[in-house]
Amino acid sequence: MNKITTLLLLCLSSMAIAQNTSHGDTYTYKKGDPNGTGKWYMGREIAYVMGYEGMDWLDRPEREKEENTSKLLKNMNIQSGNTVADIGAGSGYHVFKIAPAAKNGFVYAVDIQDEMLAVMDYRIDTGKIDNVEVVKGSEKSVNLAVNSVDKVLMVDVYHEFRYPKEMIASIKKALRARGKVYLIEYRAEDARVPIKEVHKMSEKQAVKEFKAAGFKLEKNISNLPWQHCMVFVKA
Repeated sequence: MNKITTLLLLCLSSMAIAQNTSHGDTYTYKKGDPNGTGKWYMGREIAYVMGYEGMDWLDRPEREKEENTSKLLKNMNIQSGNTVADIGAGSGYHVFKIAPAAKNGFVYAVDIQDEMLAVMDYRIDTGKIDNVEVVKGSEKSVNLAVNSVDKVLMVDVYHEFRYPKEMIASIKKALRARGKVYLIEYRAEDARVPIKEVHKMSEKQAVKEFKAAGFKLEKNISNLPWQHCMVFVKA
């Protein structure tokens, strides 16, 4: 083997390593699901974010029947004085159902897409709603104050976080000592759930990722048609 061949092999090997690992090995990169990003966290491929173009799907009339969102809100047991954060709030489907329940409290509607934020701002203005604030998050932070929220809701969004480790850490800081995180994800364990596999999550995987961030699963409420309703608290 001559020097040129050896150097070429070393370069290709270095490129392969760089392609499959990232700083600190928190994230790895490899081909996976056609609908996935190719970026992996703790053995799970991260899905692409659903853009604002899918807003009509979020507000579809049949969503209540398919997901039983009314039951989800009952699961959260929202008290009138609670401060609730909906992370990845989208067009505000859940936000504006939560607001009346937290009538003496507050709701933070967090999203990273300006188009989603604009729609929620419009709904706040036209509905003259005074206990909802729109917050622009980032890919690594929910941009909420430390110890500011009692309950965090994430509906079918966590699996799309580009930086899940950083996002969970940010949520943990914002959550009060006895606060709860309600993680709603389509059940990966159920092949009958008509959602692409990369947009599903198993309880086992969720527990694995949240445990690494200092959370424990308090319970998984199994009364939704398609989704897990996993309740996490600080360990």
